[in-house]
Amino acid sequence: MINIRKCAVIGCGFVGATTAFSLALSRLFSEMVLIDIDHKKAEGEAADISHALPFVSPMDIYAGNYADVSDANIIIITAGGPQRPGQTRTDLVKSNAKIFQSIVRNISIYNTKGIIIVVSNPVDVLSYLTLKISDFPASRVIGSGTVLDTSRLKYLVGRHLGVDPRNVHSFIIGEHGDSELPVWSSANVSGVDLNKFCESCNRGCNMASLHELFDDVKMSAYKIIEAKGATYYAIAEAVRKIVSAIMRDENTILPVSTLVDGHYGIENICLGLPCIVGASGIKQVLEIPLNDEELSLLVKSANKLRQIVNSLNMI
Repeated sequence: MINIRKCAVIGCGFVGATTAFSLALSRLFSEMVLIDIDHKKAEGEAADISHALPFVSPMDIYAGNYADVSDANIIIITAGGPQRPGQTRTDLVKSNAKIFQSIVRNISIYNTKGIIIVVSNPVDVLSYLTLKISDFPASRVIGSGTVLDTSRLKYLVGRHLGVDPRNVHSFIIGEHGDSELPVWSSANVSGVDLNKFCESCNRGCNMASLHELFDDVKMSAYKIIEAKGATYYAIAEAVRKIVSAIMRDENTILPVSTLVDGHYGIENICLGLPCIVGASGIKQVLEIPLNDEELSLLVKSANKLRQIVNSLNMI
């Protein structure tokens, strides 16, 4: 039987450990198991996080193995090789795909009823592999997708316009990677069309400057990795947001990576699109309006991901 208030984090590197810490502070769970190929590392992370619980709320956090995921409601996979300076997310695909085969098969032995959240890169390809290897329904395999990219864009646009980034409404969709695209055509600031807002903000704002901000978004991870070796704070909060939407049945719209099967004429690949996320996982994939250029870029992004998947010959 599934324990609705139990989660598992597989992979205790920078992203996994920071995600586990963020979830411990969230008060969403009463039990969390950490799993890593280096069991001693998992034990250390579990102990360190547990020592913060007197400041938060009671929770059972421990290092375990795959048998411990049997009753987990949410299973978060962050395991895999790290993205190194100068390396693209898709460069990681072959090594991390092999790691994922083992992880997902082990999960499926013990748990077929939970929700899997894929965070490891390249997240869209690995979400697709997880879906096919696990045989879970598409609604219960969720990649972190472009949730982080969208947050980065909102932050940069908000700072550029001098407004709270929470009032900036726009999405980045497609691959979590170099072929992703911003949906400028429907972007707005609290209901005001982004172009019109730019005309009135007296900050020298125009579409050219917005495109430069998007370029900054695409380069963000590379710059952070070059500076400190890894990115983990913001992605941990992105995962917490997805998990919160599930645990609280919020029906939140998030650009997660999911199986696209007919949307925008795209078939049988996982990529980031706005989805309604709630207790059962992905409840609905939304087709937000795209102009011709955006649609063309989305199709190209899907084709790139499909070529990568096909090159693996693993499913």
